[in-house]
Amino acid sequence: MNVSKIWDNYIHSDDFSGVFSVTCEHGGVIFEKCQGLRNRSEKLPNNIDTAFGIASGTKLFTALAVCKLIDENKLLLEEKICDILPFNLGQIDRNATVFHLLTHSSGVGDYIDEESPDSTAQMEELNRKYPVYLWERLEYYLPMITPLPPKFKPGERFGYSNAGFILLGLAIEAISKMPYQQFIRKIIIEPLKLNRTGFYRSDLLPANTALGYLSGELYNEQRTNVFSLPVIGGADGGIYTCASDLDILWRGVFSRKILSEKMTNQFLKPQINIGNGQSYGLGVYIHNRDGNLVYYAVGGDFGVDFFTAYFPEQKIVASALGNTEINTYPLLEALISL
Repeated sequence: MNVSKIWDNYIHSDDFSGVFSVTCEHGGVIFEKCQGLRNRSEKLPNNIDTAFGIASGTKLFTALAVCKLIDENKLLLEEKICDILPFNLGQIDRNATVFHLLTHSSGVGDYIDEESPDSTAQMEELNRKYPVYLWERLEYYLPMITPLPPKFKPGERFGYSNAGFILLGLAIEAISKMPYQQFIRKIIIEPLKLNRTGFYRSDLLPANTALGYLSGELYNEQRTNVFSLPVIGGADGGIYTCASDLDILWRGVFSRKILSEKMTNQFLKPQINIGNGQSYGLGVYIHNRDGNLVYYAVGGDFGVDFFTAYFPEQKIVASALGNTEINTYPLLEALISL
């Protein structure tokens, strides 16, 4: 795998701020690039151990946690979310199940519709109505979700949904009797010893954690995303992690350290077709074209751009964690096309 050539051909390589890491189970580091600043005011550089917000990459953690509850016979894929949650769910379709939510096929109206071309403007308006410093508990999201009409009937198609994963996080809380973030720490972060991973408050970041920087003509180059994202991450996004912890996470999944063999296989099995050689499992993207199998997760938000991927045949983990909005997806596409 000629990763160095991929990096050299990456159109944003000179502007990228973050970490790009490719590792092999037995060969160690294949390629590593640390670039840019985690704190521009203090001129502190990003390094291989820097923790970054990964936005929707958090859904990988949420899905694993839901599958863990299924593994322990505390939850069923076919259970309806309305039978699990002790809330008035408004217009949410009563036939939406855990399976539908995990596979983005629930049709639940989304508090930020990423299928819409004006999703960024929607998010900015939402932040004005619901100040981000109040986004501490998952129940806070419900008034943004429950009044919305369904986008389509459950099971009709794939339709990316942040709201669906908020509902899954609430299901985790209802069953585990603990806050979502605490449950993720208990069943994934601590057992795997992911020492640089956590739901850090944006106003209480630990050392060597990257600030996210906004881009565009409206923003000064020093402006961070602290007023643009929830003060603490939830079930649909916002966890912080680093490249080495992602390596441990993927290898933990494939060595059955999180889920049983049966549940791991179900988690990784294509459940719904997206098109163009891609499908979705129970919380993970799957690319399988011409025998080239890759599992991956992606994330992007104000001041965040991210992907992490696992190539099972080569046992390679590749991750890009950026603290700007510069698109890293071309790196993933190039890796997949090898």
